[in-house]
Amino acid sequence: MQSLELLTEGNYFHIYNHGIDDQDLFRETDDYNYFLHLYEKYIDPVAETFAWVLMKNHFHLLTRIKENMVYKYSNADRSNDAVRFEEIKWETINLNDLSASEGPDSVVKNKKPQPHLHFSHLFNAYTKYINKQYQRRGNLFERPFKRKQINTQSYLKQIVIYIHNNPVHHNFCQHPVEYSWSSYLSCISVKSTKLQRDSVIGWFDDVGNFKYCHEGKIEIEQIEKFLNINRPDSVRRT
Repeated sequence: MQSLELLTEGNYFHIYNHGIDDQDLFRETDDYNYFLHLYEKYIDPVAETFAWVLMKNHFHLLTRIKENMVYKYSNADRSNDAVRFEEIKWETINLNDLSASEGPDSVVKNKKPQPHLHFSHLFNAYTKYINKQYQRRGNLFERPFKRKQINTQSYLKQIVIYIHNNPVHHNFCQHPVEYSWSSYLSCISVKSTKLQRDSVIGWFDDVGNFKYCHEGKIEIEQIEKFLNINRPDSVRRT
C-alpha cells in the first residue's frame, strides 16, 4: 500500500477524491454551491487554489499549502456566541503578521493548523449536508483522499489543463468554457476572484496562450499515471 504524502507548507498538490462506490457527490446546483461555500470556510485559511473542477462523482484541485500560518483565534478567545465562534475559529493569519504588541506569548497560543485535517473537515461537513439533503447514511467520499505533490512548472501547467479538460474528457461538453463548475471561466475573466489567477496565467505567459494550450490534445493516461489515478473515472450524466 502506497504511503500518503504529507501536505507540507509551501508546496503544490493535486488533490483528488471520488464518491464511495461510484456514488454521485453532486446532484443539484445547490450541492455544487454548498461544497464551494465549505471549501472557502475550511480550505482557504490553509491553502491557495490554482485550479479546480467539480464533476458529478469526483473532483480535482490544484492547491499550494500556505506557509507560516497560525490560527487567528485561540480556544481562550471563545465567546458565549458558539455559532459565531464556529464560523471564525478556522480563520488563520500569517505568523509574520503577528505584531510584538500582542505580547511574547502570542506565537505560543496561536496554534498551527494541520492542512489534512482541514480537508477532512470539509469532506465530513459536506457528507453531513448530503446525508441530510437526500436522506442517506454513511460515508460519501473514498478514504483517504488522494494527493500528489507537483514539483515542476511544466507539470503545474499540465495539471491545470487536465483539470479544466476533465468535463471534456468525460463528454460533458466540447470545450472547458462550456462547463460552469471549474476554474476555467475565472481564469479568463477579469472579475474579482480568490483563485490565484495571475499566477496561473503567468505560467502560460498570457491569457491568449492559456486558451491556446487548452485547445490541444493532452496525454490523459500519462497524466493520470503521474497523479496515481489508477483507473479511469466513470461519470454518470444523469
